[in-house]
Amino acid sequence: MTVSPPLVDADATRAWGRRLGRMLRAGDLVILTGGLGAGKTTLTQGIAEGLGVRGPITSPTFVISRVHPSVSGGPVLVHVDAYRLGGLAELDDLDLDADLDRAVTVVEWGHGLAEDLASDGLEVTLEGESVRTATVTAWGSRWATAEAQEELGGLGAHLDGSLDASVDGPVDAQSGSTEGAARDAEGAGTAAEAGS
Repeated sequence: MTVSPPLVDADATRAWGRRLGRMLRAGDLVILTGGLGAGKTTLTQGIAEGLGVRGPITSPTFVISRVHPSVSGGPVLVHVDAYRLGGLAELDDLDLDADLDRAVTVVEWGHGLAEDLASDGLEVTLEGESVRTATVTAWGSRWATAEAQEELGGLGAHLDGSLDASVDGPVDAQSGSTEGAARDAEGAGTAAEAGS
């Protein structure tokens, strides 16, 4: 189990999500758990930036599932909101398993429903009020290797300006613009330099 550094605001949550997104590859399943307003969609925006997929990333509450194609040659992002689903049968009706091998699948509200979609996965539990933490629990052989354990351990490292400035994802997941990601990276670098 890995615990994030304090996620003090939406920007920190997205930055931590970018870090997580850079670790993910096609076939990965991520289940996001937390109450209403816990930051699940904000975290998904960061994951999307780390993956380099087309935005905007918004909550799929009413459409249940959205597919975001890669703009960087990586896997697509399948973003699912299971909040309105009545059970495993309704989740199965979405045919998510057809996309699992070519996509990173993120399921909000998936605890107790989505674990059987893949033999390997991560569950990220967001807790806290104004300052949140994310606890990552991994299962399956994909996450049991020494390399994967080292990557997961890196998620617990403190977020600092130099790390946050390296936005590798070419797309701003909030606006869908490549300019936004570049602007955010430049701004983060300037802020980090000013604080030095």
